[in-house]
Amino acid sequence: MNILFCCTGAKAEPWVAGLRAAFPAESVEDWAPGAPAADYAVVWTPPQQFLEEQPQLKALFNIGAGVDALLKLKLPPQALVVRLDDAGMSVQMAEYVSHAVIRHFREFDGYEADILGGKWSYRKPHLRADFPVGVMGLGVLGERVARTLTQFDFPVKGWSRSPKTIEGVQCFSGEAGMADFLAASRVLVCLLPLTPDTTNIMNRDTLSRLQPGAYVINVARGAHLVDEDLIALLDSGHIAGATLDVFRTEPLPAEHAFWKHPKINITPHTSARTLREETIAQIAGKIRAVQSGTPIASLAGVVDRNKGY
Repeated sequence: MNILFCCTGAKAEPWVAGLRAAFPAESVEDWAPGAPAADYAVVWTPPQQFLEEQPQLKALFNIGAGVDALLKLKLPPQALVVRLDDAGMSVQMAEYVSHAVIRHFREFDGYEADILGGKWSYRKPHLRADFPVGVMGLGVLGERVARTLTQFDFPVKGWSRSPKTIEGVQCFSGEAGMADFLAASRVLVCLLPLTPDTTNIMNRDTLSRLQPGAYVINVARGAHLVDEDLIALLDSGHIAGATLDVFRTEPLPAEHAFWKHPKINITPHTSARTLREETIAQIAGKIRAVQSGTPIASLAGVVDRNKGY
């Protein structure tokens, strides 16, 4: 069995070493043009040349949960595309979103500004019942986030393309459920996969349907959000603030309005980072499952190319 590693922006040596430790009897190499044909590939935004040189691949294992960049390429038609379904990212995402929700709900940003200005002040506590949190996207990461938020006694709503049932979460689904979901949410968390159907899904129309004084948290992809529409709604007062971790162009251009907008908190796409050891263990387990003939339907993380996730 031959395995190739081809991950743009990742230091290859520790990944290759980890994969070799998982498969000591197999060939594991960092890809270089002209490399011998491989059975499997571990990838992140590989160049098209790699895919053209490896048309026989049985499966591509993406070292992330989002496969939108990979699906833009011309892939071998017979190759499975397999994404991470957790590998340590769900707890990080739950931490990040909970922090953002609680920071806004408890007005810690306001306290911080007061302290920096030398002002000792108190603010009237809000009621959790007045801060329903809507989680848009209920995959592995979204479900973990929704479940975690219920532990802080927030009313939690969830929306997904197909119906889901999550204890303690009021779930909506499909186009028919979107309007009711938005109207029921004061905080909106985006954890959707990026597909043609979800591109620009957070726009003036949808964001205007949120409850007045809404708060927006985007930890999915920058292209889900229409930047200008968010700024307009922040300036109008309908949206109280936003925490953004992902952007249409990364790094965020120095001239972008998000940098200096007083109601926006930004972080550099760090809400849930790929953890190498956990990722290698998950991918190794899936490669062994494919090798052993495990039915594809029972393999977690297999991407439906038509759906985009």
